[in-house]
Amino acid sequence: PLPHKRTLNYSTVLWGAFLLADKLCSPSSLSTIKKADWSRVGHVILEALKEICRKDEVSDCPNPAAESWKKRMVCVVWLKLLCREAEENVEFAWRENPFFSLQNSLPEVSRVVLLELVKSAAAAGVFASFLLRLPHAQICAELERLVEHVRSDPIGEDDIRLLLEVWWELWKGRVEEEVGEEESIEKMFASQLARLSSESSSLSPQAAKRLKLDTPNSADILHILLYALKDMKGHISSPDLCFQALSISLDALYTTFLIDQNMVLPAKEKLDCLCKILRAREENMEKLSPEMIQEALKDLRASHTPSQFNLRQMKLSEALRIITELAQFWQSGVLNQCDHSSPSYSAFQLEQSIQRVLASLEEAPGAGSDDFEGESDTLRGVLKSLSLPAAESSPEVSAEVAAVIITHHLEDCEDFAVLFASEPLWAERADRWLDCLEKNQGAFRQHGTLMSLASTLMSRLHSESANVRQCHKLLKITSGIFSTLTLEDQNKALAAMLRLSSRGFFKCSVPAALADGFEQELNMTFNCIIQGAGGASVGASQGNLTTAASLVARVAFQNPEATLRSCCHSAVFNKGAFSLMAKILEQLPGLRDQRGRRDGGRKNVVCSLLCKCLQDMIQTKSLLATEKEQFLKFLGLLMEPVTSAEGEGKRESVLSPHEVVKTFVLPNLSLSIQLLQTALSVDMQEAATTPHWVFDCSPFPLLYMLAQLHNQTLRCWEQPPDHHIWSMDMKELLLSVLTTLGQVVGAEVAAAPNSWSRALFWLHNKMEQLDWTVQFLLNPVWGEHFKNEVPSSLLAVCDLPEQEWLGVDLPSYGLGTGLLAWMECSSISDSLQSTMLSCLTLDQHKPDHVSMFSKGLLVALTQMLPWCSVSQWSRLLRGLRELITSSRLHVPFSLEYVDFLPLLDLRKFSCELRLSVLLLRVLQLLCGSSCSDWLSANGWAHVGRLYAHAVRDMMNSLRAKLPLPSSDSNPTLICPNQEVLFVLSQLFCHVQHVQVMMPGGQCEPLFLSSLEILSQYEAIMAAFPNSCTPLECDNTRHFFSTISDNLENPEMKAVLQQKIAQLVSSAA
Repeated sequence: PLPHKRTLNYSTVLWGAFLLADKLCSPSSLSTIKKADWSRVGHVILEALKEICRKDEVSDCPNPAAESWKKRMVCVVWLKLLCREAEENVEFAWRENPFFSLQNSLPEVSRVVLLELVKSAAAAGVFASFLLRLPHAQICAELERLVEHVRSDPIGEDDIRLLLEVWWELWKGRVEEEVGEEESIEKMFASQLARLSSESSSLSPQAAKRLKLDTPNSADILHILLYALKDMKGHISSPDLCFQALSISLDALYTTFLIDQNMVLPAKEKLDCLCKILRAREENMEKLSPEMIQEALKDLRASHTPSQFNLRQMKLSEALRIITELAQFWQSGVLNQCDHSSPSYSAFQLEQSIQRVLASLEEAPGAGSDDFEGESDTLRGVLKSLSLPAAESSPEVSAEVAAVIITHHLEDCEDFAVLFASEPLWAERADRWLDCLEKNQGAFRQHGTLMSLASTLMSRLHSESANVRQCHKLLKITSGIFSTLTLEDQNKALAAMLRLSSRGFFKCSVPAALADGFEQELNMTFNCIIQGAGGASVGASQGNLTTAASLVARVAFQNPEATLRSCCHSAVFNKGAFSLMAKILEQLPGLRDQRGRRDGGRKNVVCSLLCKCLQDMIQTKSLLATEKEQFLKFLGLLMEPVTSAEGEGKRESVLSPHEVVKTFVLPNLSLSIQLLQTALSVDMQEAATTPHWVFDCSPFPLLYMLAQLHNQTLRCWEQPPDHHIWSMDMKELLLSVLTTLGQVVGAEVAAAPNSWSRALFWLHNKMEQLDWTVQFLLNPVWGEHFKNEVPSSLLAVCDLPEQEWLGVDLPSYGLGTGLLAWMECSSISDSLQSTMLSCLTLDQHKPDHVSMFSKGLLVALTQMLPWCSVSQWSRLLRGLRELITSSRLHVPFSLEYVDFLPLLDLRKFSCELRLSVLLLRVLQLLCGSSCSDWLSANGWAHVGRLYAHAVRDMMNSLRAKLPLPSSDSNPTLICPNQEVLFVLSQLFCHVQHVQVMMPGGQCEPLFLSSLEILSQYEAIMAAFPNSCTPLECDNTRHFFSTISDNLENPEMKAVLQQKIAQLVSSAA
């Protein structure tokens, strides 16, 4: 809005002009002036309006004052008329009418003044914009008044032109609020009109009639205009006005009767029409400008949009008949005088209008009837008489027009931006084309536009005559546009680029300068991310993560494959960076090559681009142990499902487990067991009807290969020292993987057993080549298809049902090996252990049987211990506890580490004491001369770890039985903590005994167990000060020191004795 002071000055100028014009009308006035007298007085008002606009044009800033004051003037004059006709109450008007001051200062005027002002000031568009704010009935009333004025003497072509301009502006116009304008002049006009209408109930009949509020059955707008034109056809003498009248009439007919929805023209077709329109207007000496293009766009839209005015009376046949009569009338006279060598803009418009109507009439329901055929022939005759030369637009003109539309954000600029980006001929005008792109990057931020621009860049990069400077600039612009997109749109663009080429703009050979520039940008991007994140920022903020993802996305848009290779390299070879790189890739689902996705359970899955990059990296580079660990962790994170960018609760992983397994596990299973375990643990949330992804990875051969590897781990300590491949950690891992995979496959087999019978029998036959215990790991797969095959010697010590168990003769399991087989079976699974314990054949009423069983079990446990994994050993310890507590396993407890018999009740701790003695006896056998060459150094280290594990298990059991100290407890009573101290002292002695016996005597797990026992002893003494007397403490110190003196390692001995000394001092 204009400043208040300036508005007052302009109002004064306008007020003075109206007063002067009113004076010039003397002896009449502006309220009674005739149309013929306007030329005598109107120039005063027009000069004042020009003066107002001229004053604003002095400023350098663009000023809409001219149009604004035209609107203000038309609004004020029109409202003055309407308020007079409505007999408005001045007492209320001054408060509710924002134009009251200026409106009340003007002299009384007539409709002649209003309409002549509109005509003289070229304000037909303004007049039409106010008309559109009126109700339909009032629009008809005002149009009838306009027609009446136009038909009054003298009738000139400028009057008819005014009617045509208002007509076409009505068809072009839509009620649109100006952006940022709280209350536009049109809106204020409409509100004042509504106020006047609401007061209509109090109007006199004469005032209501003057205000045209009593015309509910008003005529059609098209009816009024067509018949007005028909009545005045004899007053049109110029061909140009005839063309204009026919064109507008035909477009009005077309949009009213022949289309019922917007006819959306493709951008290229619309641009061709625009270029022809603009060329025709340029031939009329009009200069190409944004305003001209905007007007042409509005004309084009109005010609292809259904009319907003509803019909009540007029029919298609009637309207078509009037128009063809006009065409015939003018064709016989005025149109014959037309110079067809230089066709006007109006002639071009008429040609387009006739072509549209004729095409639609052929498809109309009445096509082929005599009425329509006659009218069509007439229109064809007019079209033929025009004989306009074919108008062709050059690429230069088309590009210039599109550039103006884009630069000035004109109508449909987004569609023209797509066209501008994708036309190769326009791109040949490189400098001007690039200039438009650079200045209007915001117009090219739509996904489709950007990809069109990317395709154009590709074609220019790979042409023989590529200009390096221009290509570099275009690459920079395209990447800059991409960087401004949201992360969601960036992902869409990345997916589209990946479909075009995995190497993006560099799919073919490009100039070296461009390739080097990209390489520098790529290196800089990842260096900044790694250095900025400190190499291993797991807890990076979401904002920093989004920034890093956007940086990676920018280079990935230029070359996805090179970017993914750099990402993989950073993840594996930069310490701790695997987590950050995985998070970045989770943010960029557009880089997930959909060709690598599993679809409907089909097995023809192509390796994704990311998988290919990782595969190439590990094939071309030898990984250190830490790098391999990072590689496996990186893959593990990539397989973790994350919520997709689209939301809706859908969770997807960067790499699907099945493609990781097919790419990295199946080709080299022995090196990828950990990866397979990670893949199997991923929760993919697959549909119930979809087979598990593992069935895309040949699950039965995979099970057999895993079983083979597990079979090899059973003799891991028999490997030469310089060829140590298998370890107990690998055995533990294989057990876990086989169990998980067996459960997955078993569930599918149980659901459809007939479908998998051949595969089951094949796998079962293959398993016969392996150790008999391996078959039990696949029990979930076998289901009830096969019996459990065990050594025959097991059936001698265990009463197993024949329906489920089958004894087989195995060379390694002769007489006396039943308990060994029994223990091996017990270690496989909890369910098998339960079966072994419940079916054990032992007559506890016969002491010799129990004694023989206990001795045999001791030997079997000695044979079994070194080959157990931690999980198997834990299971065996539970079984041994069960046998001891049920009195089936007899372990006599000797007092070899006691100087005197304590008066204690040790029954509560008999299981721990007996188990500790049993393990001591096992280790004594194992460390004896007959077994000393069984194990390698690694084997002995494993035995030490297992024994330490058993000690920790016994200590946990002791802690659970120890009562918490209470403030009201009687210190004179003998508490169970004394028994616990005794048991701990026995454990300490047993551990020291074993450590001294074991080869080397330096087993660190046993040393740590000794320290833990001493720490627990110290804690109990501190919690229960009355647990022992000072004399007993001194005896304990001497006893423990004597035992620890047997250690060979001086460092371990010194640490233990220091701990023992602290133990005694704390008790004192």
